[in-house]
Amino acid sequence: MVVGAGFGGLAAAKSLAGLPVDVTVIDSRNHHTFQPLLYQVATAGLDGDDICFPVRGVFAGQDNVRVRLGTVTDVDIERAALRLGDGSTLHYDDLVLAAGAVTNPFGIPGVEEHAYGLKSLRDALALRSHVLMRFETADTDPVHLTDGTLTVVVAGGGPTGVELAGGLIELSTMVLRHDYPGLDLRSARVVLVEAGDRLLPGFHPNLSAKARDTLENRGVEVMLNTAVSSVDATTVRLGDGSEIAAHTMVWTAGVRAHPLAETLGVELTKGARIVVGPDLSVPGYPRVHVVGDMAGATDSSGALLPQVAPVAMQSAEYVADKIRHRIHGESVQPFEYTDKGSMATIGRHDAVAQLPGGIRMSGVVGWFAWLLLHLVMLIGFRNRANVLVNWAWNYVTYDRASRIIPDVHHPEESS
Repeated sequence: MVVGAGFGGLAAAKSLAGLPVDVTVIDSRNHHTFQPLLYQVATAGLDGDDICFPVRGVFAGQDNVRVRLGTVTDVDIERAALRLGDGSTLHYDDLVLAAGAVTNPFGIPGVEEHAYGLKSLRDALALRSHVLMRFETADTDPVHLTDGTLTVVVAGGGPTGVELAGGLIELSTMVLRHDYPGLDLRSARVVLVEAGDRLLPGFHPNLSAKARDTLENRGVEVMLNTAVSSVDATTVRLGDGSEIAAHTMVWTAGVRAHPLAETLGVELTKGARIVVGPDLSVPGYPRVHVVGDMAGATDSSGALLPQVAPVAMQSAEYVADKIRHRIHGESVQPFEYTDKGSMATIGRHDAVAQLPGGIRMSGVVGWFAWLLLHLVMLIGFRNRANVLVNWAWNYVTYDRASRIIPDVHHPEESS
C-alpha cells in the first residue's frame, strides 16, 4: 500500500514493477503535480495541465498497480489498516507513507486565514487569480495605487520564495505593464521577507549573494533578518513593529509533515516528521516505511535530510529495493542519500546551481541547466512539449498566455 502520489509515492510504486506484489496507490487527487513548477503556474508562465499528469496514466502499463482515489484519514498501525474519508478500511501487508508536507504557519496570527500557500495546483491557480484581480481592481480607481493593492509580500527566502518573487516581478514589469498601460506600475511592489541573514540558506554564500543581487536589480525588495509577526487581509506586520500595506501575502517560510503522520501514535521529530530507523521503517514496525517529506530520516551526522524531491525519490526506490531483497531472502544496507545538487531560478537568464564536487553555476549557464533538469523530470511527453513551447513563447515574446481569471459562479446570479 502506497499513500501519496507525489515524487516518493510514484517512485516507490514504479520501482516495484515486475515483483510478485499487488500495489495500491492512494491519493486524494487523481493527478501528480510537479511542484517545482507551481510558481510558474502562479505567475502565469504555465497552465495547470502543463505540470500535472493523471496518476492512472503513470501506471497504465504496470499490471501490479491499482490506483485508488481517496483521502486517508487515519493509520491504525497496530491493525495494519488505513481508514479513508468515505468510511472504508483498507488492510495492508507493507505500507509506504509518502503523503508529503503541508504549509507550516508556525502559529503566526493571520497566516492560515489570509496568506496563500504554494503546495498544490489549487494554491497556484488561486494565487494567480488573486494577483490578476488586484491589477483589475487597481485599474478601476487610482486610489488603489497607494493602498497596497498591488503589493505582494513573499515570506521565506528558500528556493520557492526566491523563484516566486522573481516570477512575480517579471510578470509585473514585462507582461502586465502592457495589459494596463494606464496604470503607474511603480506602485506594484514585490517584497521578499526572510528571517535569516541570507537567501537560499542551503546554498553556498556566494550563490545566496548572487540571488539577492539579481532579485534586487530586477526590482524585488529583499528584507533579511526580518520576521513576520502577523497578517491580515491588507497588512503584513513585521517583528520590528513596522508594517507593509499589502493585499497579497504568500507564505513559503516553512512546511511540516502531512497531518497523517500524527495519527500513527509513534515518535515524531522536528516538523512533525515520523522518526524512522536506518532502513526507513518505523521502529517496532518493520513493514511500515516512511519516505520523503514525512520521514525524519537523517544523514551520517544526524541532521534531518531536506524535504526535497530527490530525497523522496531516492528513499522510495530504497524501500522498493528493500522489499525486493526481502522477497529473495536477502538483507539490505541502511539508506544513504546521495546529494546530486540544488538549483533555483531567479528569472530570465539567471539561476544558481551547486553540484557535487564543489561545482557552482549561476547566470545563463545555471539557467539553461535548470531548464534542462526540469524538462527531464516532468512526467509525460505532452507535458514536456507543452512546457518547452510555452517557455520558448514566453522567451521570444515576453508574453504569458496563462493570465486567465476563471469565471466564478455566484448562486444569487442564477435565474
